[in-house]
Amino acid sequence: MIDFNKSYTLENEVAFLRPLGLADYENLLPFALKEPNTWEYSLQPANGPDKMKTYIGRAMAAKEQKTTYPFIVFDKRNGQCAGSTRFYDYQPEHNTVQLGYTWYGKDFQGTGLNKNCKFLLLSFAFETMNLDRVEFRAHAGNARSIAAMKSIGCTVEGILRSNFITYNGRRDSIILSILKEEWFGSLKEKLETKIKLK
Repeated sequence: MIDFNKSYTLENEVAFLRPLGLADYENLLPFALKEPNTWEYSLQPANGPDKMKTYIGRAMAAKEQKTTYPFIVFDKRNGQCAGSTRFYDYQPEHNTVQLGYTWYGKDFQGTGLNKNCKFLLLSFAFETMNLDRVEFRAHAGNARSIAAMKSIGCTVEGILRSNFITYNGRRDSIILSILKEEWFGSLKEKLETKIKLK
């Protein structure tokens, strides 16, 4: 279970994640202004000041409803804000959650930060929240995101055809997942090895 009133922080030598707040608009605004293509495949683009305010506001509203727990991400190697990620669609009755809405500025992509964040988040999901399943979804055309999910050990389950309306039409969504027994069986150790080698 997750306590939505508690302020969880997750960190290792590379990544620091803390709860996202309305004041983080100032931290994230530069990405909205300078890197609008970050949200090319997003269901909720934050490419612009007003859209970033909406993005954060919706995340906080969902947290109030106890379905979403959003984080802001910092790269400890340079002390800079790097992006955001969150748990969402939390279903305690089924002991599952989705992990997504993940994005990083271009300077932080391909640096190993994402794997470190995913290690922290998956450890939290399976070891603190004691969940049975963590699900991931992405635009079926987002090859970079899909490759990143596969690289941490996600299993592809299939495609939901034309399941969402986006700002530029409908999209197909790929579904991937990691189960508790897979995490403790070998995936945790493999991912930990990858982040140590980076």
